[in-house]
Amino acid sequence: MPAVTVHVQQVDTKASQGVVRENHKMMIDRPESKGGSDAGAMGGELLLVSLGGCFMSNLLEAIRTREAAISNVNIAVTGTLEGAPAHFTAMEMAITADYEDRAQIEKLVTISERSCIVANTLKGSVDLSINIA
Repeated sequence: MPAVTVHVQQVDTKASQGVVRENHKMMIDRPESKGGSDAGAMGGELLLVSLGGCFMSNLLEAIRTREAAISNVNIAVTGTLEGAPAHFTAMEMAITADYEDRAQIEKLVTISERSCIVANTLKGSVDLSINIA
């Protein structure tokens, strides 16, 4: 499989910028309460966004290719921090959507979970749970 490379570059004394495929940029910083200037999300927050974004991308593709009657999909990703140094010990994805067929969305969530690179990477390190409302 091919490697994936992104770049992170310093932009000032407190913040950096992540660059993906040259034209996708995001600021990375700490909140003021942690010594940053609050110019962007923290790395841990981006890890949670990465999980939710990867999962959502796979779920939307599964919905689209099957022409499923599922819309307004939202995922709330919550990470549980513990220890010193702090690390995530658990992550939960709570999925809400408009749908009529519970069995269908459960099947598509399972397909998405198997396809999500981030979820597959994290499964051995954190307790990962997925719930459908």
